[in-house]
Amino acid sequence: MSAPTRSPQELQDTIAGGIGESPLRPDGTLKVRGEFAYSSDLWHEDMLWGATLRSPHPHARIVRLDVSRALAQPGVHAVLTHEDVPGENVYGLKYQDTPALAADLVRYQGEPVAILAADHPEIARQALKEIVVEYDVLEPITDPERAAHDNTLPKLHPGGNLVRHQRIVKGDPAATADVVVSGVYEIGMQDQAFLGPESGLAVPAEDGGVDLYLATQWLHVDQRQTAKALGLPLEKVRLTLSGVGGAFGGREDLSMQIHSCMLALRTGRPVKMSYNRLESFFGHVHRHPAKMYYEHGATRDGKIVYVRAKMYFDGGAYASKTPVVVGNGTTLSVGPYDVPNAHIEGWGVYTNNPTCGAMRGLGAVQPTYAYESQMDKLAAALDLDPAELRIRNALSEGSTVVTGQVVDFPAPVAELVQRLRDLPLPPEPTGERDIRDLPGGASNTTHGEGVVRGVGYGVTIKNISYAEGLDDYSTARVRLEVLGGEAVAMVHTAAAEVGQGLVTLQQQIARTELGLTRVSVHPADTSVGDAGSSSASRQTYVTGGAVRNACRAVADAVYALAAVRLGRAVEGATLTGGKIVAADGEVVADVAELLGDTAIEETREFHHRKTYPLDPETGQGDAHVQYGFSAHRAVVDVDVDLGLVKVVQLDCAQDVGKAMNPDAVVAQIQGGSAQGLGLAVMEEILVQDGKVRNPSFTDYLIPTILDMPSMHIDVLERPDPHAPYGVRGVGEPPTISATPAIANAIRAATGLELPRVPIRPEHITGV
Repeated sequence: MSAPTRSPQELQDTIAGGIGESPLRPDGTLKVRGEFAYSSDLWHEDMLWGATLRSPHPHARIVRLDVSRALAQPGVHAVLTHEDVPGENVYGLKYQDTPALAADLVRYQGEPVAILAADHPEIARQALKEIVVEYDVLEPITDPERAAHDNTLPKLHPGGNLVRHQRIVKGDPAATADVVVSGVYEIGMQDQAFLGPESGLAVPAEDGGVDLYLATQWLHVDQRQTAKALGLPLEKVRLTLSGVGGAFGGREDLSMQIHSCMLALRTGRPVKMSYNRLESFFGHVHRHPAKMYYEHGATRDGKIVYVRAKMYFDGGAYASKTPVVVGNGTTLSVGPYDVPNAHIEGWGVYTNNPTCGAMRGLGAVQPTYAYESQMDKLAAALDLDPAELRIRNALSEGSTVVTGQVVDFPAPVAELVQRLRDLPLPPEPTGERDIRDLPGGASNTTHGEGVVRGVGYGVTIKNISYAEGLDDYSTARVRLEVLGGEAVAMVHTAAAEVGQGLVTLQQQIARTELGLTRVSVHPADTSVGDAGSSSASRQTYVTGGAVRNACRAVADAVYALAAVRLGRAVEGATLTGGKIVAADGEVVADVAELLGDTAIEETREFHHRKTYPLDPETGQGDAHVQYGFSAHRAVVDVDVDLGLVKVVQLDCAQDVGKAMNPDAVVAQIQGGSAQGLGLAVMEEILVQDGKVRNPSFTDYLIPTILDMPSMHIDVLERPDPHAPYGVRGVGEPPTISATPAIANAIRAATGLELPRVPIRPEHITGV
C-alpha cells in the first residue's frame, strides 16, 4: 500500500475549510433564502396545538381555578393545571424555585397558570378564555434596592427576597486618594429580541416517554428539569435540537418544554407549542436592570487608588441566573484596570417584576456601563485624555484582578485602546449635509442645526465559561468511516447551534485534525454526552476542545490500525489530505483504503482548568477560567434640541486569542456591537408597577441596518496558552463595551451627566 512521497504542506493545501479559514456555513444559504427549518416550522401528522393561560397580575393569590368550561369546548383535548404535573412542580437553573404551573401564588405578570391542547391554534386560544381564575390581587414588590434591605416587605419566597449578596474586598477598603469622583448609574431591562419565538414539538413514545424537538441553548439541562417535572427517568425524555432563531441567553430557562410534554403524554398525541411575539415577551427572561453606586479615587497623575461600589440587580420573580449575575457583576466590577484597593458589594433580589436571567454579557454589562462612565468622569477631573487614562491603568499579563486572581495569559488592554485611539476619525461635516446622515435620518427632522459631535471610549473585561468552582465541560463523539470510497468523519455533540456558527467550527476542527475534506455534523441531541450551554462565550473553548480530543483519539486509532496492517511503526505521522503521512513526508497509506469496512469511533470530554468558589467574606479566589477583552470608540452626532442621536462610527478592537473562523469573528463583533448600541439609545422593556408596557416590536425598539454605523474592526490574536488552539471567547465582549462607548460619546457631545441607559430624547432635552 505504498504511495509517492509528498510534503505534509502539499497535502494540507488540498484540505479547504480548516481552522483559520472562513468556509461557507452549511446553514447560511438556507437562512438567506428563507428555506431553513426553524423550530416553529415543526409539523407532525395528527398533532395538537398547545396554548398557555398566563396571569394578568404581577402578584396575586389564586383563589379559584376552574377549567371545566374550557375542557368542554369542541376540539379541546386536555386542560391541565399544577395538580396535573406528574412529578415535581418546581424547576430552576441555579435554585429550584420556579413552578411549572402556578399553584397558589403568581409572582409576575405572565406566569403560566394552565395549559391546554386543541385541534387548531385558534381553538386553543379561544378555549383559554373559558378558563375561570379568581385572583386576590396583592401589592407587588418592584424596588430591588428596597427588597434587598427592607425586612418588613412580604417574603416572595420562603427564604426571603435576597437571592445572593456578594462582597469583594481587596487591599485597603478604606483607602484615600487625591482625586475622587462618584456617580449613581442605572441600566434598563433589555430583551434578547431573538426573531424565532419559543417553540417545540413533543411526541409521545411507545416506551411511555417523550421525544421533544425544540429550540434551546442547553439540551441536557432542559432534559433534567423536564424529566423531573414529568416524573420520568432521563432516558425516557429525549431532546433534539431544532432550528434556533437566535438566543442570546433567553433560551437557557425553560419555556414550553414541560408544558408540551405534559400535554403530549396526557393526550397520547404530538403537541406543538409556538409562542407569538406578545407571549414571547412574557415567556422568557430578560437582562437584569441594575442600580449602581460607584466611587473612584486616583492620584493626580492618573493612577487609580481605589474603587468602591454597591450594585443592585433586579432578578424579578424567580432566581434563574441571578446568582451568576451577582458573581460576575462583583468580580468584574472594576473593569480591565489595575486597582490595588476595592470594596464592592452586590445584591441580587426577588421582586414582582419580570424574571431576569441570562443575556449576552451576563453580569458584566451593568458594571461596565458604570465604571466606564466613571473613567470618563475621572479623566475630566484630572484633565486627562479619556483614552490615556485607560491606558495608564490597563491590566496586563501578570496583573492581579480584584479577586486576587493573577492574569496568566495575554491581556492586551492598553494595546486595544491605543489601536482605537490611532484610528482616523470620520471627517467633520462641512457645508450642507445629507439629511440621511443626520440624527432623525430621512424623517427630515433637522438639517444640521443644533447638531454636535462627540467621541467616547468603552473598554470591558468578561469572564469566559462558567465560574466559581463549576466543572464546566463538553463531550464529543467522532466517527470515521468510508462512504462512497472516501473517508468521512461524523461529529456528534449536544452543543446548540444558536446562530454563532458552531456547526461550521466543528467541521473546521475535524478537517484540520483528521486531514479530511468531508465532515458531517450530527444533529445535536441528548443521545450523546452533555455539552453545556451555548452561552458564556464557551462553546468554541469547551466543545472545540472536546471535538479536538475526540478527533485526536480517532487519529491515534488510525495510526494503531496502520501499524498492525502495514507492519511498521508510524510514530510522528500526520493525517493530511486523506493520507497518513510520515514525518519525512512519505505517504504511508490512504486512509480510506486502510479502513475498508472498519469504522473508528471515539468519545471524549474536554474539561477546562479548575476554578474555585469565592471566599464568602472577601470575595477572593481564582473564580474564572479566562477573560476576554474588547474596546470600542464611538463617534456620535446629537441633535441637542430634539434629543436625537446618530452613531456615526463605532470602531472595535478585540483580542480573540485565535481567529478560528475570521469571518465569523467579525460577524460576532458586528452583531454584539449592534446589541450594545440598542441598549445605549433605544432598547428597554418598560415596567410599571410590575406590568410590562411595551411587549411588542412596535414599542420595543431594536436597531435595524439603518441604525448601524460604519465600523472598523481590529482583531488581535494573542493566544491563551491554557485554551485549545489558544482561543478566547468572542461573542459577549463587543456587546458590553459598545454601550458605554456610545454613552460616553453622547456625554462628550452634550456635556450632560446622563446616568442611565438607554439614553432617550427626553434625557438630552430635559423635557
